[in-house]
Parts: sequence; C-alpha cells; structure tokens
Amino acid sequence: MLKLSGKSVYKGIALGPVVVLKKNDQQVTRVKIADADEELARLETAGEKSKEQLQDLYEKALKEVGEASAAIFEVHQMMLEDEDYLDAIHNMIRTEMINAEYAAAVTGDNFSEMFANMDDDYMKARAADVKDISNRLIKNLMGEEDIDFSSMEPSVILADDLTPSETVQMDKKKILAFVTVHGSINSHTSILARMMNIPALIGVPVDLEEIRSGTQVVVDGFNGEVVFDPSEEVCASARGRMEEEKEKLTLLQTLKGKENITLDGKTINIYANIGSVSDVGYVLENDAGGIGLFRSEFLYLGKEDYPTEEEQFQAYKQVVQTMAGKKVIIRTLDIGADKQVDYFNLGKEDNPAMGYRAIRICLTEPEIFKTQLRALLRATVFGNLSIMYPMITSVEEIKKIYEIMDEVKAQLDADGIPYKMPEQGIMIETPAAVMIGDELAEMVDFFSIGTNDLTQYTLAIDRQNERLDAFYNPHHKAILRMIQMVVDSAHKAGKWAGICGELGADPELTETFVRMGVDELSVAPSMVLRLRKTVREMRAEQ
Repeated sequence: MLKLSGKSVYKGIALGPVVVLKKNDQQVTRVKIADADEELARLETAGEKSKEQLQDLYEKALKEVGEASAAIFEVHQMMLEDEDYLDAIHNMIRTEMINAEYAAAVTGDNFSEMFANMDDDYMKARAADVKDISNRLIKNLMGEEDIDFSSMEPSVILADDLTPSETVQMDKKKILAFVTVHGSINSHTSILARMMNIPALIGVPVDLEEIRSGTQVVVDGFNGEVVFDPSEEVCASARGRMEEEKEKLTLLQTLKGKENITLDGKTINIYANIGSVSDVGYVLENDAGGIGLFRSEFLYLGKEDYPTEEEQFQAYKQVVQTMAGKKVIIRTLDIGADKQVDYFNLGKEDNPAMGYRAIRICLTEPEIFKTQLRALLRATVFGNLSIMYPMITSVEEIKKIYEIMDEVKAQLDADGIPYKMPEQGIMIETPAAVMIGDELAEMVDFFSIGTNDLTQYTLAIDRQNERLDAFYNPHHKAILRMIQMVVDSAHKAGKWAGICGELGADPELTETFVRMGVDELSVAPSMVLRLRKTVREMRAEQ
C-alpha cells in the first residue's frame, strides 16, 4: 500500500483501477539490422495494426462527430498505403540495413517537410498528417499501446499533467477521478473535474514508471490523499464515504425545479459553464437555468485543422435546440495562453497569458472570426443564443467587432440565410475593462466577469504556475472591489452583470455576490444545486 498527498482541487471520494498516461518521450534510435526481410515483415505487421486502429477511430468519430470530422482518419489510412511513402521506408531498410522505426521516422520527417514547403494550402495541411501516421507506425513497431478511452472501464486517470486538447478527447463518463504530478488549481483539468463533480488531486509526487495501469486506487479529495493498492479496510472506508456523498447529492436533487430566490424575495440566475456539446447533459441533469459560458474553443482543440462553418453551426444549433429556449451564451474563440493549437501557428511567446490570444487573434485574422460569427448567427433561429467576446480592453475593440459583425450580416443577407440578431456581451477579465466599465456598458448588452483571468492580471500572478498557488488569492479585496465596480457600471447603464469565472462557485462568496447585486452566477454544472441551496437559505438585505 502506497499513500501520497497532493493538493485537492475538487472534494470527493473515488475507488477504482488507475489508467496511467505517460508522455511519449522515447527517442527513435538508429539500429543496424542483420535481416532486411524480417524488418520489412515487422513493418507490414505494424502497418496493418495502424490501419485497424484508424478504422476503429473513423467509426467512433462517425457516430460522435459526423462524417466531415471523421474523414481525417480515412485520409490517414490512404496515406499509410501510399506507394511513394512506403517505398522510401523500404528502400532505407534494404540499402542502409537499419531498423524500421528509424526508417519510418526519417521518412516521416522528410515527407512532412516536403508538404510543408508546398504552395498549395491543402498540401501544406498534409504535413501534420504524415507526421501523425509516422508516429502511429513507430508506436506500433515499438509495441506501445494506445489507450482506447471508448473501451476503458471506469477508471482514475493518472498523468504528469493534462492539456486541454488531451482532456477534450476523453470519454468523460469513464473517468472516476484525476490525479496529476503537476498542474495548477486553475488548470483545465481542475475546471473539468469540478464540472464533472469528480475528485481531483494535483501535485502528487508519484513516479509514473512505478505504477501499472489496472492498479486499484482510492482518491480522497477531502484529505488530499491518494492510496495505491489500498487494503480492504481502506477500500471499505472509501465505499462508506462514497455512500454518504451519494446521500448528500440525493438531498440536493430535491431542489430541482425550485427557484433561485432568497428568503426576502431577491432572484438570481444560476447558469452552467460547459466546454462541449456533450456537456449539455450535465447542465440538464443539474437543472441549470441556462448556459452562461459555452467555451467554443474546444471545437478547435484536438483537431488538425480549423473547424468549418458547418461543423460549428451544427454544434451551436444542437446546444440551443437541446436547451429548448433557455439562454445559451457562447464565448467566441479563446485560443492562446494555456490552450495551444498547432495549426494556428501562434509561435512561442515569453508570456502567452498576456500575449496573442482570444479576441486579439480574431481581430488580427478576421476570416477565422467571420467563419465563427456566420455559424453563430445561423444558429440563432433555433433557440435563445447570445454571443460573448473575451479579453476586451478597449472601446475600439468593440467597434471593430461590430464592423466585422456588420460584414457577416451583409453576407448572410446576400445569401438569403435567416438569422436573428442576438444579445452581444463582453467578458470583463482585465483591469482595463473594469476601469472603463461605464463606457463599455453603453456599447454592449451585458457583462460577464471572468474572475480567473481578472485575478491573475490584477495580482500579477500566472494562474498556471503551481509555484505561485500560495500567493494566488481570489478573495483579495482588490478583486471584490473590482467586481462591485463592474456590477455598478452595468446597472447604471441598465444592463445585467454576471460572473462566469471559477470564483462564482465559491460557496464562501455566494452571499457576498448576491448582496453586491450580481445578476447571474455561471458555474460548473455540479455546483448549480449547491448554490441554489445557499441562495434559498439567505437574505439579500442585511
């Protein structure tokens, strides 16, 4: 039995097998071989296995995301059968008498570079495809197994750290808990755990090489502990505590259908934050009044090229239709900082959190922005959709957004495509936006305060830097005063103001926010009923 401590980012108890996710840092080395035919046979076996994997991925993607998105796996299968590509690998093995892994790696690099240097945009995009199929071939030659999240039994995910693009590809129904060696309390993994109502620990000093997938584990989010190979006594205690938590959640279910209204009659909207179409189930399950933040950037993560207008339209349409008239606020693309996407070619920045991200990308590369706006406007006729723009710092940015929006509307009018003009709001997540809130409020329909970024910019603390967690204080008096300023600016202009950052789910501040006059709290779905309980048991006037 091995017991380790970490920092809890969501309380709860989980018991089950662990799945260890390791970074693929293994280097491909050049090895002299004695038998070329034997090496070519290994290559053929690995190629057949790769094609089978790609066929499985195609069929899974076809069911979950549709034919357009699944087509990439068909392309990869065809490229694996490309004669020029295979001849180059065969030739290296025979003439240089080297191992198949090295031949596949060199060929992949050569072909990838060749495609990248072509003038045609379509051919350029194939560079990443060649790299991907070469890596898959190499992994199969080395005997490394892919984790198939679709066939995985419910498990605890153990990793060094997890990127947004990794978590977005997981089957969330199969995840019991997260345990990571690194990470921050504000990382996407932490946010996802809170959304899913599952325990999560970060900063656990575990050697991933020593833990085998399938090992039983208890994750205790209350005490910040994880126990590997627990005794039967520890397992029995964990089961008992899990049953207690289940009973508490059952009591919360009695609040479904009730209003979010204080004892003295003040009503507040409690909405949910989500990151994908599949997360809408959590919203409905927890009886949220609407969606206060749909993170549209997760349509861009885990892909190899920009999502098309049609792909985005279908996603937005499905969400607003499913919500059946309840408000759905969709935040436009917020790529950059901790959410990196290779095909955007953002380049390395010394300080990405304060760099080229979010609305700055959209205003610099308006064609990307226009594609998203067209998809959003087309979806407005299917439900109650609002648009929210992130990282606003000036009046000029809003003017530029509206100019681009006018161009998009003119295009849709010319094409005879119906749409309704939605509410347009902005996220207040920079001190600059707070200080000119009175001017911004005159230009938009609502404010939504992104407390995660507002806190890091106000305190000059990188919220992804785990070494600074001790200094990161979201309850800082400056943050609370800024929230009050934003609410006052909005109300003075006759507009509403909400909070969609993680601070909105902080039970210690719920009563404070209600008394400040905050109109809406948008939180992880798992927190909706907890906040409703607090609101219904408090008085707004003290």
